[in-house]
Amino acid sequence: MSRAEEHLFNILSFSARVPKPIREYRFCARRWRFDFAWPSYQIAVEVEGGTWSKRPMGHSSRSGIARDCEKYNAATMLGWSVLRYTTDVVLRHPVQIIEDISGLMALTDGDRGHG
Repeated sequence: MSRAEEHLFNILSFSARVPKPIREYRFCARRWRFDFAWPSYQIAVEVEGGTWSKRPMGHSSRSGIARDCEKYNAATMLGWSVLRYTTDVVLRHPVQIIEDISGLMALTDGDRGHG
């Protein structure tokens, strides 16, 4: 887990506004993983590392981007909402992330009967 993911997990775990997420949640037959997930809401958060890397590698390489597109499209087809954040946003604006997740949960609450 990256430093940004660890930072975000700690913030989310102690937030009163959102339930504690599941880390590295596996979904679908391909067994892809989300960095963080709330399965009962079908909401996931992905931290996009390497966005400022001078040399593309991992998820920021051509093949990595293609794999991520396939994963995010599959998640959408299965009814998941995936929020994606750069490392910079995670480290500088975690409150905004909590607000985004909380707002999305409120929108799906009525649709899925959570309470």
